This record gives sequence, structure tokens and C-alpha cells, in this order.
Amino acid sequence: MPALKEAGIKVIHKCTSVRHSLKAEKIGCDAVSVDGFECGGHPGEDDIPNMILLPRAAEELSIPFVASGGMGNGKQLAAALALGADGINMGTRFIATKEAPVHQNVKDALIKATELDTRLIMRPLRNTERVLNNPAVEKIIALEQGKGQGLTIEDIKELVAGVYPKVMMEGDMDSGAWSCGMVAGLIHDIPTCQELIDRIMSEATEIINSRLKAFVA
Repeated sequence: MPALKEAGIKVIHKCTSVRHSLKAEKIGCDAVSVDGFECGGHPGEDDIPNMILLPRAAEELSIPFVASGGMGNGKQLAAALALGADGINMGTRFIATKEAPVHQNVKDALIKATELDTRLIMRPLRNTERVLNNPAVEKIIALEQGKGQGLTIEDIKELVAGVYPKVMMEGDMDSGAWSCGMVAGLIHDIPTCQELIDRIMSEATEIINSRLKAFVA
């Protein structure tokens, strides 16, 4: 951390809990990305959704933080600000943009998916990952259920390791497990990044200036 500070680099640490966020603040991070249970990838092991996690982080943190996990539109930006965050961080939503350097099959899969189409894997290994459901994921879950706490990474290695080039570059959607957030249910198009950001900002501004003000008028 001292070397990063001396070089003028700002450090933003991803945290899935308040206690980890406080640790990041203690060691000198400039900001935190607070990652709720809805997120794609690794949501931690506490299973706390953002409606609880964000206001808890706001109660405890002194450094800025952004809301991560399930974020994809202006309504959520307005909500995140209301819950105490200083902005939002998007992962899955940015994959479904024209500039994203991934196979078209991946973008099409995100548009087709609903909020019900993600699964949690690797829970017995305490390395939980939220992924888009496919035959490979179903096989992983069957192995986890069959082996229980006796599961090892070797049992599922071929289905979780080294699959991203096949999925993201070659478009082989069933070759293994790949991270995807529940926000897939809110993805209905493939805009440019500029169009997406402009839309989010416009929607959030309209909500804050019109709908929210109506409640305090």
C-alpha cells in the first residue's frame, strides 16, 4: 500500500461484507466497492443483499464506497445513492454492450436470461460463485450434492478452470461455469457504453428530480 500511495495510485477494494470494508479502510484504501449477494462471480459467504449491506456500510465507513452487485439501470443508481453509496459499479451489465470484447453468444445469453437463471456453485469449498446456469453448472451442482463436504476442487476443476476463453472468445456457452449476476434479468438490449451510461444518468436524474421530490413536496 505505501508504494501505491507514493505513486499516486488510488486503491478501491472489493468487499462483500462490512467487516472486510472496515479492514480495507484501516489499511489505507481510498474507497470500497461493496458487493452484495446479487452479484456475479464471488459474493462471499454471508449472503447479505444490497438493501441491507449498503446502508450498513454507510453506517460504518468513513471512506467513499460504490454499490456493486445487481446494478444495471438508473433506478438502481438512484436507490444506491439513497442507501448511502457514492455511485455504482457494473460488471455483468457492461458485458452486454457493443464494445465488450466477448463473443456475441455471450451477449445474447445475457439478454435471454432472467433473474432466475443464475446458480451458486462451490459453496462446499467456501469459494461461492454465482454463474449463469447451463449443463456444465448442473453437473457441478450434482457433484456437490453427491459429495457434500467431501468435495474437492479436483472434482470440478475441468468445469470451472480455464473455461473463459472457450466461453468469452469462442462462444461455447456450455463448456463450463462462467460468472453472471442476477442483473441479467434487467438486461434487454446491447447499447454502446455511451448510450448505457447516458440512459442510466438520465433515468436516475429523472427519478431524483421528479418521483422522489413528489414525496417531500
